[in-house]
Amino acid sequence: MNEFPLHTKFKYPWRKYQERVLHELEDHLYNRHLHVIAPPGSGKTILGLEVMKRLNRPTLVLAPTISIRNQWISRFCELFLDTDIVPDWISRDIKNPKFLTISTYQGMHAACNNRQEKEEDIAEEEENGYKEEKSTNENLAKIVKGLQAQNVKTIIIDEAHHLKNEWWDTLTKIKKQLDPVIVALTATPPYDVTPAEWERYTELNGPVDTEITVPELVKENDLCPHQDYIYFTLPSQTEQESIKKFRDKVQQAISAIREDAVFVTALESLPAYANPQDNIEWIYDNFEIYINILIFFNSIGKTIDPYHFEVVGDNTVNIPELDNDRLISLLQFYLFKEKELFGKYEEHKESMLKMLKHYGVTQKKTISFELDRKASASLTSSISKLDGIKKIANLEFGNLKNDLRMVILSDFIRKEFYTSGELNDKKLDKIGVMPVFEKLRRDNPDNIKLGVLTGSLIIIPKTAYTSFKEKTEKYNLKEVSCTPVPFDDNYLLITPNEQLKHNIVTIITQIFEEGNIEILTGTKSLLGEGWDAPCINSLILASFVGSFVLSNQMRGRAIRAQKGNTDKTGNIWHLVCIDPTEQNGGNDLQMLQRRFRGFVGISFKDNEGIENGIARLNIPKNIYKGNVIDAKNKEMFSYALKRDLLKKRWHDAIDKGVSLVDEITIPYTLPQEHKEKTIPQLKNLYFNRTIGYLIAQLFSGILLYLTTSFEALGRTAKNIKTWTDFYVFLSLFVGVGFVTLGRQAYKTFKVYITYRDITKDIQQIGQTILKSLIDAGCIHTPSNRARVITDIGKDGDMFCYLMGGTSFEKSVFTESLMEILAPIDNPRYIIIRKSKKGLIVQKDYHAVPEIIGRNKKLAQNFEELWTEYVGECELVYVRTPEGRKTLLKSRVRSLSAQFEPKPERGNKWR
Repeated sequence: MNEFPLHTKFKYPWRKYQERVLHELEDHLYNRHLHVIAPPGSGKTILGLEVMKRLNRPTLVLAPTISIRNQWISRFCELFLDTDIVPDWISRDIKNPKFLTISTYQGMHAACNNRQEKEEDIAEEEENGYKEEKSTNENLAKIVKGLQAQNVKTIIIDEAHHLKNEWWDTLTKIKKQLDPVIVALTATPPYDVTPAEWERYTELNGPVDTEITVPELVKENDLCPHQDYIYFTLPSQTEQESIKKFRDKVQQAISAIREDAVFVTALESLPAYANPQDNIEWIYDNFEIYINILIFFNSIGKTIDPYHFEVVGDNTVNIPELDNDRLISLLQFYLFKEKELFGKYEEHKESMLKMLKHYGVTQKKTISFELDRKASASLTSSISKLDGIKKIANLEFGNLKNDLRMVILSDFIRKEFYTSGELNDKKLDKIGVMPVFEKLRRDNPDNIKLGVLTGSLIIIPKTAYTSFKEKTEKYNLKEVSCTPVPFDDNYLLITPNEQLKHNIVTIITQIFEEGNIEILTGTKSLLGEGWDAPCINSLILASFVGSFVLSNQMRGRAIRAQKGNTDKTGNIWHLVCIDPTEQNGGNDLQMLQRRFRGFVGISFKDNEGIENGIARLNIPKNIYKGNVIDAKNKEMFSYALKRDLLKKRWHDAIDKGVSLVDEITIPYTLPQEHKEKTIPQLKNLYFNRTIGYLIAQLFSGILLYLTTSFEALGRTAKNIKTWTDFYVFLSLFVGVGFVTLGRQAYKTFKVYITYRDITKDIQQIGQTILKSLIDAGCIHTPSNRARVITDIGKDGDMFCYLMGGTSFEKSVFTESLMEILAPIDNPRYIIIRKSKKGLIVQKDYHAVPEIIGRNKKLAQNFEELWTEYVGECELVYVRTPEGRKTLLKSRVRSLSAQFEPKPERGNKWR
């Protein structure tokens, strides 16, 4: 068999965005790769199957889990072959390949290493982390030979971000020997990895060719209108005491360090501090340490001689406050890294280490002032979240009644909370599937139908038994163990046998869809990815282990459109336990902020646009306060109840744009002279901070002053009898006017210059980057189809993004712009921007983006383009003594930049 049967055809019409990808297929396959980003619910499996059919060659499909592998087979048979029977030319076993072989990554890897594939969908609950076994690939040649015998020329990689290092290595070797066309499909490409990791990712999958976005899918009714909500809790009294105890220890440790005279003497003894001019090379190589010493000394009130900054070429720098990261860096250097220079302080170092261990802030040559593992776990798995789950469940059931189809996903089962006695009154002091089930079961006046679905524990309501029995008979399953739950005979415990375990997920899902279960609690490893239940209209993520990639997959369960239910909306609930001792909300909130970078949704802001990131939910900065938490939870509940309004908000927001752009936001900053204004004054200035206002304010002042002056002239005219009297009056007029209006005129001019420069320069810098990336071969889209767009928001913030080009090209452009705008770290090349403001020549230092600065020719081209588009500049290679001096000066300048808001990267529908 060399090609698919002639009757192989997709039996439904294509969606618009699928048709777009298929129409561009030949263009994308020029490099024998097709790399498509498509969110859950976009039909990327169907898209992959159609591409496979059009390529029409023997194919190997690789999926992340057994359930997704089986999905590929069932979808192909049902939608392309129009049959329930799997033909004999399809194989699940890569050791016995056929014309179409569909396997898992771990199945491939196990076969190449003569190991047994684990059925992770049923057995794995991720209680233990994955341990990567060393790969020998002893059976690789045999596997490749089998694939070559079938003449496999297409490999489809589903959700390639799942590849672990050893699997990656195995697949790369197979690819090299087969030289196939690679079709890569993923919902969440790892844009947040290092350049080296991204290069490895694109080496296997090819550059990103096209992306299907969430707003597109909502517009086409393939995803339902949905919203992310956060329910905030505070730790229990016991948990708060544990956190406070740790924080007190950290403060005691920091106080001890600041008061340690020997530590200060040791730092002063460094040759670079005692005599910086003669140790300039050491300072170049250890800039962070040198600066941190100065910042530390400044924080303890020690006077720093100006020559310490003169030596690096800038004695006007504002010294930032000492933060924990800088202090830790200094301690690591003193205690563990530098031995030769602190040789005579060994006894003191041992003493300091004992002190740090006593306060619990060091372990295995690592110092940390963050919450230790135990205290941090008390936030992420706080029992206060159980109360939150209960309140959310009550809210959603009260709103949807028997139409509620809620899923609660947790990391662990916690079987110890299932008892064999007639009474289950165990204290619920952990988060997990059973504790959640028990929290809802013990207080259930509305008789909500509850269920549990995990690989090893399955519970259904007694009222669902008839439906369960019908379905087991349909699958011809006999001798199914179904016994009453010992502590509540309203529920049944199902013990799956070998025969049942392959169908149990499907059966329980069908019972859930029918409404015989209204709230289903399960583990993320079983239900988090690949599980298809479009009826879900509410999802609670009681999960705290895993990356934003997995979080996005879990969200995909609730945002799928449901056939025949055009009114469906999805609420996704995230649980956060706030650390009241941290103004940033603590570790749990910080982790969720990172996850939200991968979530796109409707903003709570006035413009109600579509964007990613947690800022769209308008989280107050003082969220660590109890009364603020209560108010925000009430607001979340209020929004969650208005499902009809959610649908309208999505449609209104979609009408405002055409595509999801990857952009940089440059916050408008207040001039330094306004930093000490009162809160009302600052609010007033922020509200009225456009140039038009400032100029109008200046002219109003001038008019008011002129009016007042002429009135005064009228009253005093009779006293002006000589030219001398007139000159005195004129002098007073000019002098008082200068004092009264000079400051306002200066402020207006300064803001105008700054504002004018940023709007002009960002556009031109963007043009420079775009042309450089095209010349470097990093962007293939022609310049007439890719444009740099800059825009200014109502609040004065500036936005910049690339319109046109592929998702990958947009990402490269945005990352390059970010590198230019961010404080300089350690680039190969620096560009010095020279600009004149009146008689003043200003120099600004920028890093040349890494992707451009990788070789001299590209960097010189960047300099030429900068001169053409932006203005006068100087390119400096920093790997020379003179260049390192420039790098040092630029990094000292970047200390002052720490006082200003940082550019932010995000996605917005525009």
